[in-house]
Amino acid sequence: MSDADALALRLPSVSKVIWNALVPNMRGYERAKEAGIRFVDLVASASESHNKANLNRTTEESMRDFEAIVERAHADGIRVRGDIATAFGCPFEIAVPRERVIWQAEWYVRMGVEEIGLADTIGVAQPRQVYEVFQSLALAYPGLKLSAHFHDRRGFGLANVLAALEGGATAFDASIGGLGGCPYAPGAPGNLSTKLLVEFLEEMGVKTGINLEKLEEAEKLLLNAVHKV
Repeated sequence: MSDADALALRLPSVSKVIWNALVPNMRGYERAKEAGIRFVDLVASASESHNKANLNRTTEESMRDFEAIVERAHADGIRVRGDIATAFGCPFEIAVPRERVIWQAEWYVRMGVEEIGLADTIGVAQPRQVYEVFQSLALAYPGLKLSAHFHDRRGFGLANVLAALEGGATAFDASIGGLGGCPYAPGAPGNLSTKLLVEFLEEMGVKTGINLEKLEEAEKLLLNAVHKV
């Protein structure tokens, strides 16, 4: 990601579009700020093994580092989301206790983040589990914005979206063409397709504000470019 800030500087200013960046540490935050990013995602894994593989530190060490970043961001007027990776399962430890996710979410809340995102990093979540975790957070922190990040490894992606919606989530990560993954999550599939997500929500009467025809055009454009690389 050595050229991430150079890319950010080339992003166009578009009405109603908010560009955001994933930042693992203070240096990442400074690069994002210098590139004009006004919304940052902090991410640490609920499982120690994945956090050490991904960020070379314990979850607690990452969370302590984030405290200073959130303080800086608030002073700079930059919006912050606190993400919890491996919230539903880990490639190394397999099961992740719900209490571990709640503990991390509570820490983010104490920092004063505006939103918390739960990520099914390797695509192992199932709907009942998703509903129960999101419902726990929604009841504990009324008014806190909750978001979700799912994969479609076992065909459960959209079912998990519905479970998260019913549990209190109001925002979802998705990827054009389902592209993406994590080098420290062996066997992880691509992300949830933006097109499928938008179709799913719209057909259920959940208005996304996204023009599906233009989204399909964007998907074709990107996939053609990727296949040429």
